[in-house]
Amino acid sequence: MKKWGPSLFLILPFLLFLAGCATAWKWDGTPTNDLPNPYRTVAPWGKLPDARKWGALNGVAVDNDGRSLWVVDRCGANPDVPPGASAFQYDSCAGSSWAPVHKLDAEGNILKSFGAGMFVFPHRIYQDREGNVWVVDMRGLNQREKLKYPDAKPAGHTVVKFDQDGKVLMTIGRPGVAGNPQDGALTEPCSIVVAPNGELFIAEGHSGQQPNAPADTVARISRFTKDGKFIRSFGRLGSGPAEFKTPHDLAMDARGRLLVADRGNHRIQVLDQDGNFIAEWKQFGRPSGIALRDGSIYVADSESNGVAPNPGWLRGIRVGDAATGQVLYRIPDPLEMKGTSAAEGLAVDMLGNVYGGEVGPRQLAKHIRECSREAPCPESHVTGGLWQRRMPAETINRK
Repeated sequence: MKKWGPSLFLILPFLLFLAGCATAWKWDGTPTNDLPNPYRTVAPWGKLPDARKWGALNGVAVDNDGRSLWVVDRCGANPDVPPGASAFQYDSCAGSSWAPVHKLDAEGNILKSFGAGMFVFPHRIYQDREGNVWVVDMRGLNQREKLKYPDAKPAGHTVVKFDQDGKVLMTIGRPGVAGNPQDGALTEPCSIVVAPNGELFIAEGHSGQQPNAPADTVARISRFTKDGKFIRSFGRLGSGPAEFKTPHDLAMDARGRLLVADRGNHRIQVLDQDGNFIAEWKQFGRPSGIALRDGSIYVADSESNGVAPNPGWLRGIRVGDAATGQVLYRIPDPLEMKGTSAAEGLAVDMLGNVYGGEVGPRQLAKHIRECSREAPCPESHVTGGLWQRRMPAETINRK
């Protein structure tokens, strides 16, 4: 066995210092707008039958096969929204016979659909390691919907677990009833993530981003066993560590840390699984959605200077290094609508293509990753033979 001399112990602290520097990236506080865009956008994407149109959607997840896609929409384009009214109160599945959960192949063809009559306001879709599909139904029927559909069965404020054929395996929350998880209820669930050990983390509280939200407005993460038994909740309304103003999406990194899209606070919060604060990242804009893939983080900003002020920031999808938080690319929002536009929910396939679920435009978009010297694809895509056709640098879309 080789013995190490004193020189190793002299150089070891220096090596550790260098390693620490390699994982740190200092943001200068300016909006991360002027970045390359190595993606070619196809929008709308996805083929619906019988000339149907997508409803508002922000639930998108790549299947465990790495290529096909799971999508949940709000039951087709709603024609009842009056001019100038907020679509948020109108885009829903109330009274619809449309099955809102869809599996699409890599070409955008629908392979199967299910979930008709089960939801009011589908908000997120997630697939766990075992292939089960989870759908988050954010709210119950509003007063207008109750009057219009008096016989509608209670729905909303729930998270439903399906197998891949649409069989219900578990429901967390009480349909149509907002409440506390220790009493078996949820309040405005926004997102879910499943830990490697099967425990569930559900973000609750969509209303906290409102400027005059009451102090008791729900803004929390609730933790459950894999069987859906409540463990504990953490978080409250606010802007401090482990406080939220709408925890709009959740992701879990390879280290088991929770990444929370704290949308009303214009930041991603990094927490441990007990809710202890680790860091905050404000360099990704006003985050609506988070996706992780092959060491990269993808963050959707659909609201900056639209429904909410965020001076200086432009909307779109920002792509960065998940270890350091460095922002590398931005897929611009070509619309910059007054309300919400660009992706709210997003997912990334094994080729590095990004899929955006867009609420305002009511469409799916596919952003195709193209490699170049200026914006090389991740090494795993190249070594695995999965890279897209290399394009000359001047042909890369940099709008």
